[in-house]
Amino acid sequence: MAKQKLQYVCQNCGAVTPRWGGKCEACNAWNTIIEENPGAGIGGASKRMVGKGRVMELVPLEGETPEAPRILCGIAELDRVTGGGFVPGSALLVGGDPGIGKSTILLQAAALMAKLGRRVVYISGEEAIAQVRMRAQRLGLADAPVSLAAETSVEDILTTLEADEPPHLVILDSIQTLWTSQVDSAPGTVTQVRTAAQAMIRYAKKTGTTIILVGHVTKDGQIAGPRVVEHMVDAVFYFEGEGGHQFRIMRAVKNRFGPTDEIGVFEMTGGGLREVSNPSELFLGERKANNPGTAVFAGMEGTRPVLVEIQALVAPSSLGTPRRAVVGWDNSRLAMVIAVLETHCGVKIGANDVYLNIAGGLRIAEPAADLAVAAALVSSLTGAPLPQNSVYFGEVSLSGAIRSVTHTQARLKEAEKLGFTLATAPEATQDNSSGLKEITINSTADLTGMVARIAASAPQREA
Repeated sequence: MAKQKLQYVCQNCGAVTPRWGGKCEACNAWNTIIEENPGAGIGGASKRMVGKGRVMELVPLEGETPEAPRILCGIAELDRVTGGGFVPGSALLVGGDPGIGKSTILLQAAALMAKLGRRVVYISGEEAIAQVRMRAQRLGLADAPVSLAAETSVEDILTTLEADEPPHLVILDSIQTLWTSQVDSAPGTVTQVRTAAQAMIRYAKKTGTTIILVGHVTKDGQIAGPRVVEHMVDAVFYFEGEGGHQFRIMRAVKNRFGPTDEIGVFEMTGGGLREVSNPSELFLGERKANNPGTAVFAGMEGTRPVLVEIQALVAPSSLGTPRRAVVGWDNSRLAMVIAVLETHCGVKIGANDVYLNIAGGLRIAEPAADLAVAAALVSSLTGAPLPQNSVYFGEVSLSGAIRSVTHTQARLKEAEKLGFTLATAPEATQDNSSGLKEITINSTADLTGMVARIAASAPQREA
């Protein structure tokens, strides 16, 4: 009998090595390498396959492609993120910090779908049935016809699902708790997570059932386990939010059936998560007038325009190296904007402590926020409040020029809808302002002009 070949897999990054070591050479983590059997698991093969394959049918690139059918869950924001509803036979991966509300939003979606006549199965691997029932009672969903189970064995789950008519939706909370007896490793390891996900995805493709896998996240905010799981599923969603804010954001980072970078906004209440149809009004609900250091940024999150307040504080520093504290934005981009203000606009800001915050716990990644950040910094430094009815958007280049950004029409329409009458934006924005009667475009070609206007409105300081 041939000796069974083993391999050593890092449980942190999934790297495979031929021998054991105390430190993983790929991610530099210590004591994460575990011995595993590469041929075990559902779909695994310990022997090399022998024989010829079958001839595949090759088809032309052009042809009829029917649109994938959709199943609405009843939560408009969740349907928006998924691209218009769940696609039958698809596999979705939802990740987020502990306690952020992943189980709550999925239980709400499961209950609404069940009330619409869909067969829904909710399998909990972390909580007992009594705990899930208590959550359903607290949310007022105890009367929903959802089939509930508490199980972690992949074989038992598949046998139970195959014993009856395939359900429309199966929720597995979470993928890290599932295990199969065909893999000789502990639940939550790389091999167990990969094998369990592969088995459930195969079931989804075979029966047309939509599978939602809940995943834990690491300290870096990434879904724990092998990255191959994110490639195996059809869509990956991250549920984000700050512990001190009631806002929660569902963000799509991968979607084979819809747009990526789409977001859905929710508000955490005592009765569960409530969808927010107009997030701009919510993020700007507590603005104060004539407050220096605040600017309203007209941004885009996927296909949705979002207006959010950017807060900056420039204070004298008592340290040899001034402090830079950023929440919700890129620290490197803040350093670039400060350098451009000093070099091309003569704004002496580098020796001060700089604090930057995106109100509401939102995270912004697009470069169009450069102009709003620069305006907030200059306003805080000079003490000049920005106009209460003005929004800002535009990318700042290293030469100090203001570059145009995409979706200017949608940004301006959102600002006009919320009562803003002035927009400071790149010069090319004038070409996209047709049909907007209540808002005036204050075009600026470089950062120097905007800084001069803000400095001119600053109050005179006593000598």
